[in-house]
Amino acid sequence: MKAVGYEHCGTIDAKNALVDAVVPDPEIGPNDILVAVYGIGVNPVDTKIRSRREPSSGQLAILGWDASGTVLSVGENVFDFKEGDDVWYAGALTRQGSNAQYQVVDARIVSKKPQTLNFAEAAAMPLTFLTAWELLFDRFRLDRDSSATLLITGAAGGVGSAMLQLTKLCNNITAIATASRAESQQWATDMGADIVIDHTQPLADQLRKHGIEQVTHVASLTHTDQHFAALVELLAPQGHFALIDDPEQPLDIKLMKQKSLALHWEFMFTRSLFETPDMHRQGQILHEVAELTDAGKLVTTMTSHFGELNAENLLRAHRQLESHSTIGKIVLDGYNLPYD
Repeated sequence: MKAVGYEHCGTIDAKNALVDAVVPDPEIGPNDILVAVYGIGVNPVDTKIRSRREPSSGQLAILGWDASGTVLSVGENVFDFKEGDDVWYAGALTRQGSNAQYQVVDARIVSKKPQTLNFAEAAAMPLTFLTAWELLFDRFRLDRDSSATLLITGAAGGVGSAMLQLTKLCNNITAIATASRAESQQWATDMGADIVIDHTQPLADQLRKHGIEQVTHVASLTHTDQHFAALVELLAPQGHFALIDDPEQPLDIKLMKQKSLALHWEFMFTRSLFETPDMHRQGQILHEVAELTDAGKLVTTMTSHFGELNAENLLRAHRQLESHSTIGKIVLDGYNLPYD
């Protein structure tokens, strides 16, 4: 099959940072489905792994953890899907990714894709909506009737865009987004932010102008080490702080002690990485997101379409993500995308 991958980790400007290749078709297991990949989302995790994780000697590592496509075959233990089903999923770090013609994925972390979205629009959503859903409802343990004042930093990116939309499903959450550019501020507003402030300026002063002295929850999605002290200061006693990024500098968590603040890590791949007993929950979440999308309550966060999957286009997507200025999600078409 056709694929794009890398043989040695390194910077985006390294020789053969990503290459076009032909590799053997993947082998399906009893709990798997084989998918013809037609839509691919690109995420910051792709760039991090490409630059940090060395493949086994002589092996091509295939990235990509957002996909939509059509089921070609199912394993002997799979009964929820059949050949011809259109599906979406975020995959697993321990398996080859979606930057390929075909992909094998555990059926437990898959659902049928929204009928109202094409493959590219659908591929923008799984990883980020799973992350946002788990942040809100698993880590923070909020529900549709919870009262909260939630500050989301870097809210114009993929996860922030999803999280803002999900807050609108709740009755009593005030969503405060941070974004520094006019276009990213407008995007955050469009995604559902009640208040938008600039994270390059003092946060507390801006919130006071909106009559807010403290927040109950913080979702720090990027550059946590740069904003940690200011965010902790903004949190109300017994509040909740969650992060998804990889801080370059250690966090002084002693700052959280006097307020008895809770610290949460969210890593969307935990369930598939450890094959937790509730691993199937990710398929259920995606099913709920698909239903909400078809009902018009959620929308795709696709903002940029970089054409068909190949090394050149994927390199361009990685460069854009590494600029840290991406709004929403970048997507590509898979090989042999079927057109109506």
